[in-house]
Amino acid sequence: MSLTVNLRYTGTNGSARKFAEEMVSSGTVQKIREEKGNIRYEYYISMDDPETVLLIDQWENQEAIDAHHASEMMQTLAELRNKYDLHMTAERYTEDNTMPESDQKFLRK
Repeated sequence: MSLTVNLRYTGTNGSARKFAEEMVSSGTVQKIREEKGNIRYEYYISMDDPETVLLIDQWENQEAIDAHHASEMMQTLAELRNKYDLHMTAERYTEDNTMPESDQKFLRK
């Protein structure tokens, strides 16, 4: 069962966006995507709060997340979070591949 973590990074003066840009330009994002068990690692800019960036971080299972947390990537992440003085919130979700027909009618495919 996959796990998804939504992390919101919030800063000031565009620091959250600069953090995400450096994560990408430094190759750190690509390295994380290549870690065993990573399914998705994508940043999004908030339309409601330009000082917040959302990371959707999805892993095959808890063991994959634990291995990621024990990897050298976490030191890089911590250094960049400190560099940009970011604060975070996190939400965790487990996989639910069901989609009621009542919801499907709202999807345009």
